[in-house]
Amino acid sequence: MGVTLMTAAGEFDGDNEGQVTAVENMINAGDAGILITANQSSANEPTIQKARDEGILVIALDTPLDPEDASDALFATDNVQAGVLIGEYARAALGDLPAKIAMLDGTAGTTVSMQRHDGFLQGFGIEEGDEAIVCQGDTNGMPDLAQTVMENCLTANPDINVVYTVNEPAAFGANTALVAAGTAEDAIVVSVDGGCEGVRGVQDGRISATSQQYPLLMASMGVEAVVDYAQTGNAVSGYTDTGVTLIADEAVEGVESEDTTFGLENCWGE
Repeated sequence: MGVTLMTAAGEFDGDNEGQVTAVENMINAGDAGILITANQSSANEPTIQKARDEGILVIALDTPLDPEDASDALFATDNVQAGVLIGEYARAALGDLPAKIAMLDGTAGTTVSMQRHDGFLQGFGIEEGDEAIVCQGDTNGMPDLAQTVMENCLTANPDINVVYTVNEPAAFGANTALVAAGTAEDAIVVSVDGGCEGVRGVQDGRISATSQQYPLLMASMGVEAVVDYAQTGNAVSGYTDTGVTLIADEAVEGVESEDTTFGLENCWGE
């Protein structure tokens, strides 16, 4: 499209300081626009505002800033709806059995983690603090930490039969712990992301169902919006929902889903 693309990332998950430095560098470089998936939803708001004051278009991808209007626009999955879909699936798949739920969240304080968590509760039909939730922990979306959290959950509650995970790497970590405990066949594991590896996890049974989002669409739309802004001065604003689809090979009544063939045709990553 005739533009130069600069990229940067924090050194580790949750590295806000690294993102602030990257934004400062892009301001100094005179960039027309910045696309950001925030490591910490509110911590970099002053730097984002500095960029906007310089006339730079700032678009949040995937993760809303806090407050949401700290960016000019947001291109993202409806993460609450993503959680609702897997909550509805887990409830229907469990049937009449009493629920024993482990909730493996993401990084404390991030909007995506909170939205997916709240959506799952809504879809499952329970509220925060319900006695069905027997264990809960933050995983930072990482398999090793998720495995540890799941191991601790199973030690205290070996009869867990529903596992909510914030993303598919966390789901894989949880599955490792469930397999080691010999209870993987008894647990419904649900997740969010829909990356190719995650969809293959649904295909081979490590994950029961996942909500597929479309980050490549978020990014491509973001680039197009910045180029249009640079060329015409037209600035996109507000929230654009980039879609979400429940992926499950074992469909349940009353919950619309697509199978893993569809999931692999529309997934992202390796």
